[in-house]
Amino acid sequence: MMLNARETTFIQSINKNELISLIQDLVQIDSVIRPETGNTEHNVACYIIDWIRRELDIEPIICEVAPNRENIILTIDSGHPGPCLMIEGHMDVVSEGDKAAWKYDPFGAEIVDGRIYGRGSCDMKAGDAIALLIAKSFRRTDQPWIGKLRLGIVCDEEGMMIGIKHLIKNGYADDVDACLIPEPEENNLCISMKGAIRAIVRVKGKMAHGAMPLAGINPNTRLARIILAFEEYEKQEKIRCGVDPYLGLPSITFTVIQSPPAGSPAQLNVMPGEAVAYIDIRTTPAQNHDAVKTKLQSILDELSGSDPDFKAELEFIEDRPVVSISKDEPIAAISAQAYKDVTGKDPIWNGVPGATDGTFLSAWKNIPCIVNGPGPRHIPHQIDEYVEIDEAYECAKIYALTASRFLASKSSDNP
Repeated sequence: MMLNARETTFIQSINKNELISLIQDLVQIDSVIRPETGNTEHNVACYIIDWIRRELDIEPIICEVAPNRENIILTIDSGHPGPCLMIEGHMDVVSEGDKAAWKYDPFGAEIVDGRIYGRGSCDMKAGDAIALLIAKSFRRTDQPWIGKLRLGIVCDEEGMMIGIKHLIKNGYADDVDACLIPEPEENNLCISMKGAIRAIVRVKGKMAHGAMPLAGINPNTRLARIILAFEEYEKQEKIRCGVDPYLGLPSITFTVIQSPPAGSPAQLNVMPGEAVAYIDIRTTPAQNHDAVKTKLQSILDELSGSDPDFKAELEFIEDRPVVSISKDEPIAAISAQAYKDVTGKDPIWNGVPGATDGTFLSAWKNIPCIVNGPGPRHIPHQIDEYVEIDEAYECAKIYALTASRFLASKSSDNP
């Protein structure tokens, strides 16, 4: 499709050097959630708020979701009736882990061979930078457009997603017609997101001396039986469900095991009285969450029936449904054409292997979401995380064109 002068202006408004500088600034601010020191996303939020005030001359809405954990809501109104397009991102990043294992400073934002390295570079501070520059483009343009552009830059996507839940519950998604989420997906157009069930299993035993285990009840061996039984169920589900074309296979993953539980001293010669495990369950469209939960509980019931000393409780602490939209949804069709017009290639349709904030926007408000942002799909949460500069710049241009078309009046559609 030939670009018209209006669309070309929006694309050309994206300054590559400004994008690089903004990504570097954001990466250099440590926004790992560190309860032991009190570090949060707060310093990143302060930077973004100051940037908005300085570059856009707008006062954003600042919502404190938890102590020193803010959401930033920015709405630019064209003054003409039309749809509302949101670009959504998060400010928190996961831990860098062992700094010594990194080749590059995790908060240095070094540029090497066209890549910006650092924790959060692709997940998702490059995406946040893109969102800010799109807002600047619409704020400063003299080109006609309709409706509203909204940024929702939130806290706690990497945790229990309290940021996006707060945004929705406080009405900031009520008038949103579509949402773009620049999470790291190699600029693939993701129209499906895996579901997630989070659970905790607590196994009760009886503390005893390690030299006299028969005097107690070992919770660890019983937890091991649960792990193996859940693993067998996972294998059955993979066979039953097969490989989803966008989301792959379902999974049941034990991510944290504590025995004794956190806060209780561990001793080599003491058999603990309790073991706790955290479980991350990822689902595909072929699964029903209620059925999955019922099956997992039945496994515990079966184990209990064969062992009078087996005492385990299963608690489900989070439920995020599988969500998807059609390629024919307006925001999907516009994004696909914008991708093709910017890159000269057909888009790659895909799915998000995990959940995003878009899960709740879709599930709670029925907002069609496209997840497409720069960064390798496998790199988030790994050491030496990076984002390709050219890929980030390409994404920014795709977003500029997508937004300009989604928020265009019919009279400005033609070249």
